[in-house]
Amino acid sequence: MTQPGTFYFDHGNQAVILLHAFASGPIDVRLLARRLESENYSVYAPMFTGHGTADFSDIINNGSPEVWLQDAEDAIDFVKSKGKTEVAIFGISLGGIFAAKILEEHPELTGGGSFGSPIVRNGPSKVRGTFLQMAKANYQRFGVDNETINNKLKWLDDNIDPLLAKINDFANGVAEDLAKIHQPYFIGQGSKDEIVDPQSGGKLKDRLVNSRDVSFHVYPEASHMITVNSAHPDLEADLKSFLKKIY
Repeated sequence: MTQPGTFYFDHGNQAVILLHAFASGPIDVRLLARRLESENYSVYAPMFTGHGTADFSDIINNGSPEVWLQDAEDAIDFVKSKGKTEVAIFGISLGGIFAAKILEEHPELTGGGSFGSPIVRNGPSKVRGTFLQMAKANYQRFGVDNETINNKLKWLDDNIDPLLAKINDFANGVAEDLAKIHQPYFIGQGSKDEIVDPQSGGKLKDRLVNSRDVSFHVYPEASHMITVNSAHPDLEADLKSFLKKIY
C-alpha cells in the first residue's frame, strides 16, 4: 500500500508551492491545489523527507528542520527549472514554518503564507499526542499486527521529543526573523484549532511589521486542518483573491 506523494500540476507561468503538515503528506493540500490549478496556476507540492512511508520512525530517523528546509529550497529550484519566474510559497502547520523561512531568505519570491502554523505561539502545541495517534492509524492502515504496532509506538514515544524540540527551536528562529519578510503574506487560522493555539495567527500578523500586505483570515468553528475541513471552500476563495492581488 502506498500513500499519495509529491505532485506537480503544470499550467501557467505563475507557480504556487504548497508544503504539507508534520507526519502527513501532500494530500493535505491536494484540494487546494486543484482549485488553484483551475485558475491556471502551476502547483507543486513536495513530500518532506521521511514522510509518506509505512513507518513513522522514518520521520525521526531521516527528517530534521535542516533537511526539510532543504526540501523547501529544492522545491523553489524545481519550479524555477520549469521556467516559472513568479513563485509564491505557502504551507499548513509545519509546512507554514518553512514557507515563512523561505520568504525570509528569498526576497525575489512574489509572496506566500501559512495556515494554522505554530510560528508565534504561547505554550506548547499538541503535536506530540497527535503524532502518536496518526502513527497508530498509519500502521493499522498498512496492516501491521497489534503487537508490532505497540512496539513501534513505544519506540516513537521514547524518541520523538528531541525532534519536536528541534522543530520548536527552528520555529523560534523563524519568528525572530519575521521582519525580514517584505512580500505580501497570507495567514489562515481556524478558530477551533485543537493542535495549535488559535491565537497564533493573530500573533503572527502582529510580527509581520515589514510585509507590504498581510491578509489575515480566521475561519469560525474550523479545526486545525483548514485545507481539508469545513473551512476549505472559504480558504480557497480567500487565497484565490490574494493571489490575484499579488500577481
